[in-house]
Amino acid sequence: MLKVFLVEDEVVMREGIKNNINWEQEGFSFVGEASDGELAYPLIQKTRPDILITDIKMPFMDGLELSRLVKQELPDVKIIILSGYDEFDYAKEAISIGITDYLVKPIAGAQLLEAVKKVGAKVEEEREQQRKYLEIFEKERLENTQLARQKFFRRLVSGQSPVSVLLKEGRKAGMDLAAKRYNIILFQIFAEGAEEGYSEKLIAVTRSIEEMTDQMPEVLMVELGLEGWAFILKEEEENSLEEIEAGLLDGLKEVLSEAGGVTYFGGVGQEVERLSELGRCFEEASRAFAFRYLTKRNQIVRSSEAATGEVDQEMALNTLSAGKLDRRVVENFLKTGLKSEAVHFVDEYFASLGEKNIQSLMFRQYVTMDTYFAAAGMLEESGCEPGILVERCGDFQKIPEVFSTSEATEKYLKKVLETAIELREGLSRQKYSSLLKDARSYIEENYDNEDISLNTVAASVNLSPNHFSTIFSQETGRTFIEYLTYVRMEKAKELLRGTSMKTAEIAFAVGYKDPHYFSYLFKKTIGCTPREFRARV
Repeated sequence: MLKVFLVEDEVVMREGIKNNINWEQEGFSFVGEASDGELAYPLIQKTRPDILITDIKMPFMDGLELSRLVKQELPDVKIIILSGYDEFDYAKEAISIGITDYLVKPIAGAQLLEAVKKVGAKVEEEREQQRKYLEIFEKERLENTQLARQKFFRRLVSGQSPVSVLLKEGRKAGMDLAAKRYNIILFQIFAEGAEEGYSEKLIAVTRSIEEMTDQMPEVLMVELGLEGWAFILKEEEENSLEEIEAGLLDGLKEVLSEAGGVTYFGGVGQEVERLSELGRCFEEASRAFAFRYLTKRNQIVRSSEAATGEVDQEMALNTLSAGKLDRRVVENFLKTGLKSEAVHFVDEYFASLGEKNIQSLMFRQYVTMDTYFAAAGMLEESGCEPGILVERCGDFQKIPEVFSTSEATEKYLKKVLETAIELREGLSRQKYSSLLKDARSYIEENYDNEDISLNTVAASVNLSPNHFSTIFSQETGRTFIEYLTYVRMEKAKELLRGTSMKTAEIAFAVGYKDPHYFSYLFKKTIGCTPREFRARV
């Protein structure tokens, strides 16, 4: 309920307003009264009403002085002035203070109630508007934070920055990295039938995971876009790294079991003591994570298991029989793997096939042929020229060195997979370029709609919000909110240059109902107020 406070020196008038209106029934809470401004002011500070009804002529402190003080202290309070003096000077001063309404006494209860309801509706409208802008601010903050964390994480695991710099920049990205020991877990979730990472269920599960990790100060979560997440585990004073890891994994499994229809895969690195060693830890986690292409889902693979081959394999790839080989393993990697993962994939793929098999020339020839044709088939389906793989990697049938040793075969296959993925990513960029062109067109056509959002634009190009956000920021160098604001401000500048429209009219024309918020964003983005900008052109 909206809170109402009354200041009136005439007892009969004050009692009549207080008692003759059923405030609670009308949706208001009557929180206090006073006979003059001096008595009222401390009570108003305490009760913090939404609406102040005050007489203008009162002893000790009149209504105008009280209104001036209240507006300075509580600018959002709406004030209704009551006066028996129907004089222009009073009304003029009241307007300059920021009074919402000015009523001349005597006034009927119904008339006053109508005025209070109108003011109340204005309060509710402003609150709803404020709520929307807070949501926008929060979305912008989260989007910028995720992007900053992504960039910082890549630097962190590159091993190219001093510890002092990492600690300082980590704090800027909201990541306190001071700890005794560290580990990294790479983690990804999957849903049946989800194209391009889009699934309402995946989005809901992602929110649940984010909420869970927010309650775990020893775990730093980094969104890696299409690659899933990286969890940095920090051992501090209370819990051991093993306990932190167990708590995180148990929490993840609980969230996923409650969701249903979602599978997962995780790769756990090797614990390190130094921040400078996180690059090695990440490499170990990546090697374990690469097993998601070779094994069944719903597994957490540790780097020690990856190194010894003690991984629960989905397919028995341990005989010379070509019929036992399943091309789906390679095809799956070609469709979703990263170029940087090709080395790990081939290493683990060969390890899974068995040392004895790999030493067989016939077997290496078959594996090479199978992998090559899987890559060529994927590229042809994607629209590449049939001979492009031969052009880039050479024809294995005409290069005897490919089969001279198992190492040479591995080297060739790594080149094939890296080349195929590079070409696939190039085609994806072309596809994304078209999608992003459509997204930008959608923004250009709908920037004046206050309700335009990351979700609505992502839906317009049939991508999940997370996927769209990732590729949008990668391709444009801006977050979605930053780009939308840029478009709106450019349109506002055009209107300021070429029209005589008022600032409030321009704000509405570019998608902002609140002119104050528009002016704030304009100054933040352009460096001056709309008025100052217009004066310059």
